[in-house]
Parts: sequence; C-alpha cells; structure tokens
Amino acid sequence: MASALMGLPPSDATEGFEKVQTVPKLDTKDVSVDEAAASFVFRQSATQINGPANDTSEPTTKRGSKSYVDAATLVLNGIGSTRTKYPALRSERSLSNSEANAWKAGGIRFAPLRVPLRRRLQTGAVLFHCMSIVVLVSMFWFTCANPLMWPILIPYLLHLTFSTAAVDGKLAYRSEYLRSLPLWKLFAGYFPIRLHKTFDLDPKRRFILGYHPHGIISHGAWCSFATNALGFREKFPGITNSILTLDSNFRIPFYRDWILAMGVRSVSKESIRNILSQGGPKNDGQGRAVTIVIGGARESLEAQPGTLRLILKGRKGFVKMALRSGADLVPVIGFGENDIYDQLSPKTHPLVHKLQMFTLKVFKFTLPALHGRGLLNYDVGLMPYRRPVNVVIGKPIIIHSAPGHQPTTDEIDHYHELYVQELESLWEMYKDHFVPGRVSEMEIVS
Repeated sequence: MASALMGLPPSDATEGFEKVQTVPKLDTKDVSVDEAAASFVFRQSATQINGPANDTSEPTTKRGSKSYVDAATLVLNGIGSTRTKYPALRSERSLSNSEANAWKAGGIRFAPLRVPLRRRLQTGAVLFHCMSIVVLVSMFWFTCANPLMWPILIPYLLHLTFSTAAVDGKLAYRSEYLRSLPLWKLFAGYFPIRLHKTFDLDPKRRFILGYHPHGIISHGAWCSFATNALGFREKFPGITNSILTLDSNFRIPFYRDWILAMGVRSVSKESIRNILSQGGPKNDGQGRAVTIVIGGARESLEAQPGTLRLILKGRKGFVKMALRSGADLVPVIGFGENDIYDQLSPKTHPLVHKLQMFTLKVFKFTLPALHGRGLLNYDVGLMPYRRPVNVVIGKPIIIHSAPGHQPTTDEIDHYHELYVQELESLWEMYKDHFVPGRVSEMEIVS
C-alpha cells in the first residue's frame, strides 16, 4: 500500500473537488467587513485588484479642518506612495491634520477625541478578546475571595478537574449564539480580517485545516474559525469546524468555559480522533473539521512584519492524524497575520531570544517580546495595529485511507510533501494580491 501511495501523482490528490475560483476578488461589499471602518489601505488594495469604482478619490482637508482624512497608505504593504508629516500614520486612518499636530507629544502620537463611534467599538471588541483570559482569571480569584461563593466554587473545581469536554469530541458546550455575536463583526472590522474560499469542501468528508502562520496571537484564525463573523458556515455548508489549542488552556478556571462555548477544543491526539469520528448524518464524523495552527508557539517567535517564516519541516503529527482518521488536509494562509504586531528580532536581541527558547522548552509556551499600538495612541501599547489580514483556504488534499488506518513513515512523508507543495502553491498564487510589499518570500525554517 505504501508503494502505491508513493506513486500517486499530486494531481490525483485533489480529485473530486470542484474549483470555485482561481483568484478571489476583494469584494468591498462583503457583509463580513465594515467598509466604512476599513482602512484606506484595504480599500486601495481592493481597487488595485478589482479595478476602480465610480469614485475612489479620497477627500482632502485644509490645515486646521476637523474633517477626517486618510493618513496615507500602509508602509509595510507598499501600496501607493503618498507622503504624510508623520509617516507611521500610514497604517491608521481618519486623523485630521490639526489633530495630528495637536496630539503629538513626547514622540507619541495620541488618538484624536473625534473618532467615529464604530471605530471605538471595534477597538473595544479587540480589547475584550485580548483581555478575556486576564478578566476571567481575575473573576475566578475574586470568587475565591468571597466565602459566600465557595459552595458553588468547590463543585465547579471538581467538575473542571474531571471534565473531558475538551477532548470527548461531542462539542456539547459549543454555542452558536456566542459565536455569532455582533461583537465579532466589530472585531473583524478593526483590522479588517476577510475569509476567502477557493475550493468547495465536501460535507461527506472529514478535514484537517492547517493554519499558517501562527503570528503573535493568531487573530486571523480566531476570527475565521472560532466565530461566525466571516461567514464560514455560509461558505462551507455542512462543515462543522473546531479550532484547536493547547490542552493547558482548559485547566484555567472560567476561561476554559468561555473557549469551550466558542467551539475551541484541545489539540491532543485523543481530541482530534474523537472530533473526526463523531457527528454528522451517520455519526461517523462526516462534515467534521478541525483547524490546527501548525507552527505553534515556536513559530510565534518568527513573526516579523513582511515575512512568512514557518515551522513545518518536523511537524508531521497532523499528517499522521489525517491518515489515521481518513481526513483530507487543507492548507490555509493568513496573509498579513505577522504584520499586526512588531516584535524584537532574534538577530538584534539574541539574549531575549535565548530566554524565550528556554521558556518554551520548560513550560511548552513562550512570551513574544511584542509591541503594537495603544488604546489612545498609535505608537505604544499591546493592541494590534489596524492592518488587513486575508485568510485564504486552499485546495484540499484527498487522503486515501480509511479511519483506523496505521500509516507508515513513507505514507506520512509522502502526504507531508504534498501538503508543503500545496501550501507553496497557495502562497505563490495570492502573495502579490495580499502582501505586495512583503520584505521576503515564504520560508520553511525548520
């Protein structure tokens, strides 16, 4: 069987799938994105791909005017060449000239007071997501400090200790109501994030989606697969997708209940096997899918704006699980995922990098030395930059094995090679549309 699989040409690995489109266009009327709140960068990139609309001119304003104008285009993506007094403003939108002068102090550019309410709400949605673990853990400790809550808290902790909800594959705690909250539309509009479909996914099959890159916090993966804000259900009817994370996250009180409700499950082998073997019309896993951020915490240390450095050569466990469960492999790239934060480079800060690697080795997670913008300024803080993220779901690779199959090393290597080829093809097809100003090409570093 191994020799037969090794002789399988790449073209046969995608049979049975109808191609929907070769290059998805940026539709500025997509309901998943608030065009009015999207940055000028996003709208100009859409113009470059789809052609100009009836009126694509940007309003201008005289010095001292309070009307909002776009600062300029994004330096990172290199779209356009307009100049501003403060070049770093090119990644932000709607700052009048007078307010830029008035609010710049000590080298830090503060946000103006007159910002549209929707943009404030978008910022609040992103802040809520970024701070959710801190807020929920704080609520837990507050509950612990209140003796009146102990009769409820003790049974809860026992439930947390023995619960198998994160790995049993039943998706019992999943709440479509929470996944569809308007909050997530605001979250998507902040960057903005968009989801692009290139091929249909057969609801009679099982799938493992590999998301690249990890980035700092994987905002693109969360918005695309843990929420319904970008229309995954409508784009892929009949597919129930669960994004996976470290099992340790399900040992954090209160936070584990939140992510379970959002449809997140453990990335353990047991969890993947159970999810892909249950549910569907015949309760055999048909129409089930999981999304794995393949590079993990190690790849987050490679996240630099304008680059795509992947940890993939030694990551073959997801291929092995696909062969064992008979699930097709689907490469996914989040173009721009690495651009929404800045991070200290390992080349210029080797001691920091060594400390991060030590933390990763001992604790299985690490802390990127990141910085972004703030709530009230554009230069200092831990909030992500308003830079577009385009999540493109690629061509499925058909796995020719039945559930329960024990794959050989040759089979695993064969399908891993096919996966890398499809991932590289996806990058080559869309890189000039979504990251025209990149500073390097995709690189598989380890």
